[in-house]
Amino acid sequence: MTSQKALFSSKKFKTSQLQILLADSLTIFWGDWLDLRVRIVQVAASGLISPLIYILAFGLGLGSSIKPGSGISGDYNNYLEFILPGMVALSSMTISFGGTTFSICGDRLFSKTFEELLLTPIHPLALHIGKMLAGVVRGLMTSGSVILVAVLLTGNWNFLNPLFLLLVVLNCSVFAGLGVIVGLSVRSLESVGLYNNFIIIPMSFLGATFFDPGTLPVALKVVVYLLPLTYASIGLRAAAHLPLSQFPWYTIPILLVIAIALSLWGGYKFAHQQD
Repeated sequence: MTSQKALFSSKKFKTSQLQILLADSLTIFWGDWLDLRVRIVQVAASGLISPLIYILAFGLGLGSSIKPGSGISGDYNNYLEFILPGMVALSSMTISFGGTTFSICGDRLFSKTFEELLLTPIHPLALHIGKMLAGVVRGLMTSGSVILVAVLLTGNWNFLNPLFLLLVVLNCSVFAGLGVIVGLSVRSLESVGLYNNFIIIPMSFLGATFFDPGTLPVALKVVVYLLPLTYASIGLRAAAHLPLSQFPWYTIPILLVIAIALSLWGGYKFAHQQD
C-alpha cells in the first residue's frame, strides 16, 4: 500500500514538473510573440523573396526543359510541382534559423538584455523551448506564404493536409533549435554570417530541394542524407503529391529525434551560458 502511494506521488510530481516546464516555455515564447505580432507581415514577406525567385528561375524557367521521367520521377506533371515542396522546406529553414539567431544575438550583443533572461528562475530547457517556439512561429509565417503560392500555382490542396503541416513544424523546430544554439555561441554578427555561409546556404542546394537524391552516386547520397533538410524535402514532396501508401514515414522520427537532440543541447548551453 505504501509503495503504491509512493508511486502515485512520484507520477504526480513528474506531471507537475512537466506542467511547470511547459508553462515556463510558453512564458518565454510569449515575450518574443509580443514583438513578433506587430511584424507579422514583415516576417512573412521577408523569407518569401528567395523562394519566389527560385520558383520563377527554376520552376518556370529552367524547369520547362526538365521532363517527368527523365530528370525527375514520373509521379509529377512538371518540374514546378517537384520543387514547390522543397521551397516550403527551404523557406521554413531559412527564417526559423536566421530569425532565431539574430533575435538572440540582438539581445546578447546589442540591447544587453539577455543577462536578465539568464537570471530568471526558469529551467534551462524551458528557455530553449520558448526561444525555439518563437523561431517555429517565424518559420510558419514565411512557409505559410509559400504554401499559399504553391496552392495558387498548382491547385493542389494537399499542401494543407495535416501530414504536410506536421513536417513543416518539425523542420521549423529543427532549424529554430539550431538557431538558438548558434545564437548562444557566436560572439559577433560576422560569425552568424559564417554559419549561414557554411551551413544554411550549402544545405539549401544540397537538401534535396531541387533534385531527387535517389538519382545521386552513392558517395553523394551519404552527404545528402546527413542533412536534416533532405528528410523535410522528401517528406513534404511525398505528402503533397504521392499516395499515403508511398509516404516515407522514416522522415518524421528522424526530424523529431534531431529536434529533441538539439533541444537537449540547447538546454545544456543555456545552463552553462555566461554573458
